[in-house]
Amino acid sequence: MKAIIGTNVIIDVTDRRAEFFADSYRTIQLSMQKAFNGYITAGAVSDIYYITRKSTGDAKKAREAIAGLIELVSVCDTRAGDIPAALVIDMPDLEDAIVAATAKREKADFIVTRNVRDYRNSPIPAVTPQDFLNKLDGGI
Repeated sequence: MKAIIGTNVIIDVTDRRAEFFADSYRTIQLSMQKAFNGYITAGAVSDIYYITRKSTGDAKKAREAIAGLIELVSVCDTRAGDIPAALVIDMPDLEDAIVAATAKREKADFIVTRNVRDYRNSPIPAVTPQDFLNKLDGGI
């Protein structure tokens, strides 16, 4: 199984967001353990860096966080053709539509995000980390 892990799930872990940490951490941990093929988009890397640098106030720490992250999950490229594909997906946020178009091209099974509502029209189903873990436990 292949899943694109959303930026907010990664930030849940890096910022140790108490309410969301456990399920998000477990999702990344299972990717590391190869229970599924976990990916982030290349575009998410700069967002994660920016958010982490802003929250820590330390560019070096933010770079180290990215270096550690790419040891745990793979990175998939967003390609030029993903942009026109995203523009025709009826989603409120273009950035999310680009993730959905990338996930479709990558033949991902799921997008793991806490922002499920905005992925309502995504060609790839979006699930919360908790729902994703339930699907993994249930053998999908």
